Amino acid sequence: MQSLHTLPISERPRPRWLTTIKAILFAILFNFGCLMINVSQFIFLLPLRALPLRWSRRLYYKGIRYTKGAFGCLLILMCQWFAPTKLAISFETEGKGSFTQEEIDQVVIKNKEGEVIALDLPTKFVLIANHQIYADWWYAWCLTYFVSPRGVHRYVYITLKKSLQWVPIVGWGMQFFNFIFLARSWASDRLQLASRLASLGKEAEKENRPLCFMLYPEGTLISKDTRPISQKFATKMGISDMKNLLLPRSTGLHYSLRSLAPRVPNLRLLDLTVLYPGVPPTAYGQTYYTLRSIFFDSVPPPVIHMHLRLFDVANVPIGDLSSTKPSCVPGGPENKHAVEVDIPVDEKDAFDLWLRQLWQEKDESMDRFYETGSFKSSPDGSSLVHIPLRLRGKREILDAFCFFLPASVAYLWGRVRR
Repeated sequence: MQSLHTLPISERPRPRWLTTIKAILFAILFNFGCLMINVSQFIFLLPLRALPLRWSRRLYYKGIRYTKGAFGCLLILMCQWFAPTKLAISFETEGKGSFTQEEIDQVVIKNKEGEVIALDLPTKFVLIANHQIYADWWYAWCLTYFVSPRGVHRYVYITLKKSLQWVPIVGWGMQFFNFIFLARSWASDRLQLASRLASLGKEAEKENRPLCFMLYPEGTLISKDTRPISQKFATKMGISDMKNLLLPRSTGLHYSLRSLAPRVPNLRLLDLTVLYPGVPPTAYGQTYYTLRSIFFDSVPPPVIHMHLRLFDVANVPIGDLSSTKPSCVPGGPENKHAVEVDIPVDEKDAFDLWLRQLWQEKDESMDRFYETGSFKSSPDGSSLVHIPLRLRGKREILDAFCFFLPASVAYLWGRVRR
């Protein structure tokens, strides 16, 4: 019998009644978790921010990180209960951003039973990946739970459309998470993005905290609508087009790296090549996997293939930043003519070429995977590790519903009343 994940969604049989019950339960629990997180932010954390006291601000930001981590745990838990899958992590060992076998052995952390439980990667990085389905961001956030022994899922930042910031519960929560809302116009967004990232980088370095900024350079999903646009642009510019990807847009990533690098000396660029089983070559991921089909129809990808490359941003051609003022935020009174956003044309072209070459290598590695089942030209299987998407402990189930924030407040209130 053919597995459901190998069939286009339109050709799959109607879900059974048990699947429908699970879908209803998923909707209830996921929305309840989001509501608990948002209510905790409004009731317990917002008053702390209103107080003009240093200790209250520290508690506020610590609480916000807890709620962001709770959301990361909620994403993992929803996979664990309703859409079981695992990450198949492989490491580049041949080309750009490669790992040595010794580095891979140091990165992979196993428990006493020999199961992989974490990846000891750098904790200050920009994460980029190819974009195939709307669940990409869900699984990328799940990956951050396993980056370092304690995870960096509390320290994730992304950009969103400005129109989403006032969507009830979700939009409000994203504002509390300090995500970056953009109008999708570089004339107005470039300084906003640069200043926000510069501030985040300064704070992370000052307080020695992790930082993960996620970005999809393609800008949108690959689909029957976006594929011709990419092909047309490649023809117009006289450059090679991709088979499995869209041409990357370098502008957002370039501004991001230039804003963060002067303030985070050890910044890394983590590049993921993501591939989902069941999707044939040149087909579109959304034809096989949507958030609805994964969580409501209970047809998740049985495994998510992620191929990792890691770059020291100091070795990436982002341009000359020697005149940057790391202590100042771009666009501020002391840094109105910011080097981070005033990029010479030749430096833009150099970075654009570098990113396009990286994407070409990703495209070729996906071709190899379709042919051989491996991203590498010399597959040996030694650098492939599997990580099931499940929480490390039962206590984190309570974390996913933000239980410990109101519980801590209730405990402290009880102590005060005594």
